[in-house]
Amino acid sequence: MGTMRFAAGTFHAGHDTTDPGTDWRPRGARCAYDDSTFRVWTAGYGADEVSKSDALGGAAGLLAVGCCLATKDELGAATAAAERGEWAAATRLAGAYLSIVRTGSTVRIAGDRAGTVTVYWLVDGGRVWWATAAAPLAAYAGAEPDPAVLLAAFTLRGVDVLAGHSHFRAVRRVAPGHALVLEAERDPRTAPVPYAAPAVSFADGAPLVRDTVTTAVARRTDGGGAVSSDLSGGIDSSTITSLAAARTPLLAVTYTDERMGEQDDVLYAERIAADRTSITHAWVRGTRGGVQHFDGLADPAVLPFTDTPSFTLGLLAIKAAQLAPATAYGSRAHLTGRGGDDVLDAVPGMVIDQYRAGRRLEACRRTVALARARRSAVHPLLRQAARTQATSHPRALTVLAEALNGPTGLSHPGGAASTEMLAWCGTTASAPWLTGAGRAAVAELVGARAEVADPHAGPGQVHERLALELMGDGHATYDAIARRLWGLPVHAPFLDTAVVDASHAIPGWQRMRPGDFKPLARAAFTGSVYAGLRANAPALRRLLAGSVLAQAGLLDAGKTRAALDGAARGEPAPLAGLHALIVSELWLATLPPARETWWETAAAKETVR
Repeated sequence: MGTMRFAAGTFHAGHDTTDPGTDWRPRGARCAYDDSTFRVWTAGYGADEVSKSDALGGAAGLLAVGCCLATKDELGAATAAAERGEWAAATRLAGAYLSIVRTGSTVRIAGDRAGTVTVYWLVDGGRVWWATAAAPLAAYAGAEPDPAVLLAAFTLRGVDVLAGHSHFRAVRRVAPGHALVLEAERDPRTAPVPYAAPAVSFADGAPLVRDTVTTAVARRTDGGGAVSSDLSGGIDSSTITSLAAARTPLLAVTYTDERMGEQDDVLYAERIAADRTSITHAWVRGTRGGVQHFDGLADPAVLPFTDTPSFTLGLLAIKAAQLAPATAYGSRAHLTGRGGDDVLDAVPGMVIDQYRAGRRLEACRRTVALARARRSAVHPLLRQAARTQATSHPRALTVLAEALNGPTGLSHPGGAASTEMLAWCGTTASAPWLTGAGRAAVAELVGARAEVADPHAGPGQVHERLALELMGDGHATYDAIARRLWGLPVHAPFLDTAVVDASHAIPGWQRMRPGDFKPLARAAFTGSVYAGLRANAPALRRLLAGSVLAQAGLLDAGKTRAALDGAARGEPAPLAGLHALIVSELWLATLPPARETWWETAAAKETVR
């Protein structure tokens, strides 16, 4: 269905006159920008996926490549902001895309905060070469894969394996949330993208999350054409599907197999689809289709290449079956709930960050609640929390590197498995697979990361970023595979930078409440209906307790009461049905039965007026 999509370019810094030799450009690419020092090409992108905007004075310009959902006015406003020095505004428009911002002679190139679009670079003579894929740059430079990175990815936990590096030696990576800064007569550098939103409370932040996610979904569905979505029945996919179904008819696909068939999520998926007339529901039963993990991998030569190792390849047959109804439907965009865990919830390590923020008693209470919610012993978890709080990030990485260089290299800093969730870092169950040489390579990588780790960062902050970037990379490769094999773009609205910004502006310890699953999802997306049901549950229960329809033997009072109670708890529920039942009972309760309410005695002969 096509080749790998990427954008690439060159920048002539001007301080090195070394002749680069033959001039190269990506094969089959289109030139999106070209001046005397800076070029941009796009490979595999349509013309409608490249947006340009220039300031009236010509001192600033913006180029957005990919799924940029900004309006013309929003692009213009971002460009004007860049001209005023506020270049980060261009990175926070709706969608997931590459942003290239020119202000004077300075160029800043940034992917998105989740890493679904990532920038890589290298220097060749007096030129900086950059791309949104590392493999083309590695091929250009003859760079080999870095085995330490590959090994560390599945033998370590809690370690920023890539940091400023890539899966290839000599190819550098711009960390998500950062920009590559290119200036004449200066070496290239990376710089953080300034955060757009200050910290906000849970109550103030929830409406902002709702607004950004709603915009992310709406802009993907309003362009016309068929749309499809995942509908597992979980909170994340159900939220995205419901928001999309409110704007357009769509096909919702539920994948199930023998193991999943009796789970609550599958039942919720069925209820959600039945409750919305705009949804066409498609079931994919993997067991009947005979598909399973790791099918179709016998011949690697026929598999699609992705820029980083992709877990989707292990699910290739399952994904093919799951997306088959969407491709048959003619979908132009398939929406998923990927990333919901990263924005609607938080990692356990946030309790340590809460302690560091001075909320010590509350953090201790939350740690106890976390232990009980995870069915773990309380005191070992409290002791681990204390150890982690007292250890800096660089020190924890140094200890891990030393352990890997030890006699076995299999130490698990942090103790038992039940306490690992609050440890800075450690090894995984795959670590025993490493040979001595493998341990040495991984230990060297960890030691290098310790040298650049932020001593002031908290474990919650670090773990949350790593989890987000892992999800972003996984989604990027899934989308790449779906486009190439089935011609179907896959979207993850939760991973848009604007959504991540809005969510992560709420402290992680407020987004995570042990024993209360994804409270931010309930607060943000059940706002109008669910919040009203919850706030008015006592009155509504009294109304249904005296249900005229139930007393007439037409409704099961127990089932309607259970539906109301579930909705009040924020669980998926037939909201339209509940709404209709409530107003029907209200109508029956307030309907004036007496003739005299509507009629009066008529005279034998009326006076015409």
